[in-house]
Amino acid sequence: MSSTGFVAPGWEAVRTAFEKNLASGEEIGAGAAVYHRGRLVVDITGGWFDAEHSAPYGADSLQLVFSTTKGITAIAVAICVQRGLLAYDQPVSRYWPEFAAHGKADATVAQLLSHQCGLFSVQGEITLEEVLDWPTITERLADTKPEWPIGSTHGYHAVTYGYLAGELVRRVDPAHRSIGQFVQDEIAGPLGAEFYIGLPEQLEPRVSPLVGQLLAKNEDPAIQAMIDQFMGPDSNAGRALSLNGALAEEGLFNSRAVHAAEIPAANGITNAASLARIYAATMGPVDGVQLVERDTLEVARTTVTPEGEADACLLVATAFGMGFMTNAMFTPFAGPGSYGHPGAGGSVGMAHPERELAVGYVMNQMATNLAGDVRAQRIIDAAAQVADQLASAG
Repeated sequence: MSSTGFVAPGWEAVRTAFEKNLASGEEIGAGAAVYHRGRLVVDITGGWFDAEHSAPYGADSLQLVFSTTKGITAIAVAICVQRGLLAYDQPVSRYWPEFAAHGKADATVAQLLSHQCGLFSVQGEITLEEVLDWPTITERLADTKPEWPIGSTHGYHAVTYGYLAGELVRRVDPAHRSIGQFVQDEIAGPLGAEFYIGLPEQLEPRVSPLVGQLLAKNEDPAIQAMIDQFMGPDSNAGRALSLNGALAEEGLFNSRAVHAAEIPAANGITNAASLARIYAATMGPVDGVQLVERDTLEVARTTVTPEGEADACLLVATAFGMGFMTNAMFTPFAGPGSYGHPGAGGSVGMAHPERELAVGYVMNQMATNLAGDVRAQRIIDAAAQVADQLASAG
């Protein structure tokens, strides 16, 4: 299958990798984009808008990207830090007094952003309506007892991270904007990019529906039993990913109710070109707009979780900086120094300052992974290889 869009001379290897994905049968529709040295060098799409092949997947298509959203929320926090509104080393309760409940008074912003606060879900039952209501879910989380001593380990706050970080932004923002509005005003808008946490209803027809699900049932009972043990509804991972079952309904993330809500860890809607553009602007100016200053970025992209420490929710080693995932076996990205965030099923947004490289990848065909998607990695590897060739050529 072929792709459409822009590829700068010398960057054809990225198109080749993308079209290999399309030809493999692993894709229905997808987009990929690359910025290098602050300049757009790849912006391509291909395949189909939906499983019925009713229309092409094109530059106008928008895509829900699950946890790739977390990276954009991390950028919003970094903007607040560089403006002096927040400090990574200060207690969360300094900005959000109610958060101090149940022994959390000394938990720092850094511990919160690096998934060390043991707040990967709430205690007790919670409904979908409560999860989608910002005041309710943030009040519940502030009143939640940590699942482990704060700072003793880390575990993936798959959904709650966004509410926790987003409420911090809302509390310190002089205008008290929601995280969705903050992203529009301070990140997407200035760059002419599209990234929505809370999608306007008129844009709904542009959203390509996700196909498949993260946890497909396995026909082998033994394998299914193992999946249930590690990812079942009572496991840390199951509770974190579904918020105690409130988000477990199949197809829920294709619903208007979820698209309209603000779930800043899981329901961002965007395209590959916007992801790459936003990440490029965290490293330096893009058409005159720079989102994050270098000293703030250096702190934000530095891994703070212990090397090789098993994630208390995902049970494999994961690595986090200030809201970003960083280079590790689970998230290889473009090697050491990389930062960004993958999304369930395959999407990714990432940057590598040493190469001045930013990559965005989105898709509608869900793979059964949370990170390290082979399709995304093909795009990243091809882009990194071209960047290295250009660097060596001078």
